[in-house]
Amino acid sequence: MTDSHSIIGDPRPAVTQYVASRTINEGTYPSLAVLVKDVGEQVAKYGSLNKVPAEAVGNTRNDMYLTSEAIRFLMKDKENDLSKADVDTLKAYKGSLDSATKFIPTWVKIAVAIALGLGTMIGWKRIVITVGEKIGKTHLTYAQGAAAELVAAGTIGAADVFGLPVSTTHVLSSGVAGTMAANGSGLQMATIRNLLMAWVLTLPAAICLSASLYVLFSNLF
Repeated sequence: MTDSHSIIGDPRPAVTQYVASRTINEGTYPSLAVLVKDVGEQVAKYGSLNKVPAEAVGNTRNDMYLTSEAIRFLMKDKENDLSKADVDTLKAYKGSLDSATKFIPTWVKIAVAIALGLGTMIGWKRIVITVGEKIGKTHLTYAQGAAAELVAAGTIGAADVFGLPVSTTHVLSSGVAGTMAANGSGLQMATIRNLLMAWVLTLPAAICLSASLYVLFSNLF
């Protein structure tokens, strides 16, 4: 019997293309089947995901993420020819993939909660004053606050549906700025400039800090 790899080659490009375009073609099902088989073989080889060597974890996790996303879109696709039994099987398999990859360890939750709590406890006054008084040239009114919160809730909800990474603070601050502009009260450009600088610098600063901490912890533990 001819191995499926020799027929379609590496299945990842075809599955990646399906996730990007969400268009089923003749290679979608066989490529996804081979990728599912590869993921199973990778995990079975070591007994569990926890025992996969560090140098191989990245590739295995990427394959699992890709497979999970492909299955998610496949089940939503109205053009698929899946039976109810097939859908149930795929849901169960996707659930097992997600439970192995999309989880947050308890210690991470606790550490993040403590960091957020301490940050809010120390800096809440500056945050409130900046958002409520320094974005616009007049103080934030109840109506403006309600409008900004509704926009923030809608934007964050839409981002969650489409899987887009957004910052709650950035969205809310932008909403407040929009209400100030619409009200004709004007914006304090110095504050807007500082906010923009903070948004631009946050990403590289966080990348450098997290990379440094990872190297430090890797060497220590």
